[in-house]
Amino acid sequence: KAYFTAESRPSKRHKVRDNLLGNARFCPVIRRTPALEDFCTLMLADKAHETVGRIGKHIIARAASFMLLADSRASFEIEGERPPRSRLERWGKAVQQAGKNPLDMAEIIRLHGVLIEDNRFIQVGLRQDGVFLGERDRYGEPLPEFIGACPDDLENLTAGLIEANTRMREAGLDAVLQAAATAFGFVYVHPHEDGNGRLHRCLIQHVLAERKFTPPGMVFPVSSVMLDRIDAYKATLQGHSGPLMRYIEWQPTPERNVEVLNDTADLYRYYDCTDEAEFLYACVRHTVEHDLPREIDYIRRHDEAMRAIMEAIEMPDRLAEDFIMFMRQNQWELPKRRRNKEFEALTDTEVSMLENIVRDAFGGYEKA
Repeated sequence: KAYFTAESRPSKRHKVRDNLLGNARFCPVIRRTPALEDFCTLMLADKAHETVGRIGKHIIARAASFMLLADSRASFEIEGERPPRSRLERWGKAVQQAGKNPLDMAEIIRLHGVLIEDNRFIQVGLRQDGVFLGERDRYGEPLPEFIGACPDDLENLTAGLIEANTRMREAGLDAVLQAAATAFGFVYVHPHEDGNGRLHRCLIQHVLAERKFTPPGMVFPVSSVMLDRIDAYKATLQGHSGPLMRYIEWQPTPERNVEVLNDTADLYRYYDCTDEAEFLYACVRHTVEHDLPREIDYIRRHDEAMRAIMEAIEMPDRLAEDFIMFMRQNQWELPKRRRNKEFEALTDTEVSMLENIVRDAFGGYEKA
């Protein structure tokens, strides 16, 4: 009644029935709050599949491509990075494969290798040194706001996390709750030297795809919603990691890293994931109820405008695409600079006609 649980299994040694979400090596808990109870009754997976089921395969494929790119770009932007298109596409392909391979250590290392293309300076796989998030003083000494698990504990913690993820899946725990427990548990352990945040968001996609919460071939742009709600996202992370710092004894190393001096494994091994689950469910709800239908609606309107433009005036597809884009960027009017440049050959009457075509196609879109 108080917690979300797994199937009950007897523990003969302790003479109890164990219905925890994990095991001794890694075990999150999620409280049954009114917010989570309400989220679980929304049947968001069914809504997503129903929305996609009403649309043609061609539109769905394009929507999926746009949403995948949006999620990949946002995931890097959260980390303060603006990678080239090639790196975005490479990472997007890795995210698109989410759920196709079982989640084990080999799969996590594979994903990390995809993310870290140049491994001359960053070790791929489990790190061998300490890691921290925070600032440095003027001498370069660490001022940590968060410290990841000790390197010696990583193998055991990640193995336990994978086992807990399997247990939650086999128990049929709500897919979003499982995604929250696995992905946020991963980022708190922080097993890699770099890329933990992006892998953590990739694991969300992995669980949702593996549990068939997302429609086939679709990636929900959860990272985009997180970017829009970046303050709440950071507050959720810091709400868990911040209080742990008082229990971690550390010292700076000659390499200006951190070295943990006490046993901290249990700080990462057992954690309350309730706030993280509420945050993630809110992001998923926004994606299903707003982002997915809005993306599909945009493609429909865009195609309608393209057909009408091409019927009215013979021009290359690229130019018609640009006409729509320029209008959208300028409050649904063609900018004068573009009128006198790319579309100089059009008469004023033709420009007015094309503007009306686009406005009619996208009428009310901004309020959708």
